[in-house]
Order: sequence, then structure tokens, then C-alpha cells
Amino acid sequence: MNTLAALRFSSVLDVGCGTGEILSAIRKRYPTASLCGIDISQEMLKQAEEKRMANVKLYLGDAEHLPFENAEFDVLICTDSFHHYPEPQRAIEEFYRVLQKDGYLLLADFVKPFPVRQLMNIFLPFSSEGDVKIYSRREIISFLRQNGFRDIQYQKINKSSYLTVAKK
Repeated sequence: MNTLAALRFSSVLDVGCGTGEILSAIRKRYPTASLCGIDISQEMLKQAEEKRMANVKLYLGDAEHLPFENAEFDVLICTDSFHHYPEPQRAIEEFYRVLQKDGYLLLADFVKPFPVRQLMNIFLPFSSEGDVKIYSRREIISFLRQNGFRDIQYQKINKSSYLTVAKK
């Protein structure tokens, strides 16, 4: 939330919004912001709807085919879901497309050191959680640069998570 506080924005899209926890926190702090969330799970969206968040629009859909206009949002947040995307490069393309000029992407997910990550990536496709791959710092930055993002700041926020902030 501290990173968001440093940005000027009026519209936010939460991709992989799940149960709407982040949207709920943003709504409390920024009551006039236009907020949207999208998730591929109807069950997660049902839980988000139960929070009865004022003026928050929720959509069923996936990150690789966002149902929004070009340049619709000031900020796009994607937390704890990027490792589920079968086509991560396509998701990043969509993130870029729906962000306004000079908009910001806040991408947070979990990270593991090289040998652990490689081992986990062997077994992730067999999980029942829909996990696809855990990406390295280099891979995340490469995805972003290839799609035109700039001013990329990648930081570990604890032992197993990172936050990347990038500007369109």
C-alpha cells in the first residue's frame, strides 16, 4: 500500500483479484478511485462480491485476454497470481495495453532461489492449484522490457516475495 500511496492515480485494475482483499483495502484508503478487479475463478469473485465494496466492478476473465479498452487504467496491480499464467508474455502485453501512458504496473509474486525454483518448476505443473511456473528476477524484467515497460524497479520484499514497479 505504501508503493501505491506514492503514485497519482484515479483508476486501478487488480488482475487476479481473488477474494478482493487488495481492492477492499484500496477502497477504504481511496474512496473516489475507480476500481476494477478481474479473476478467472467464479468462486473467488463470489467471495469478493460478499465484501460489498462500494463502486468496485468485478469481472470474470483471464489476464491474457483482458476485457478492457486500451489505456483505461492509471495503475494495474497483479499480486500472487502471475505464477498461474500459462502465457505470461501475453499477460504482460495485456497489462501494457490497458495502462494509460505513464501508468504503473505493480507486480508482486513469490520467488525462490535458483535451485529451489528449478526443482519447484519441475513439479508445479502437477499441482492441483493451477500453478505454472515461478519466475526469476531476470525473467520478470525481461518480460517487462520486451513489452516497452521502463523505469523497472524489482525488489525482494521478504524471503519469498518480490515487488516490481514499472512504468508504461
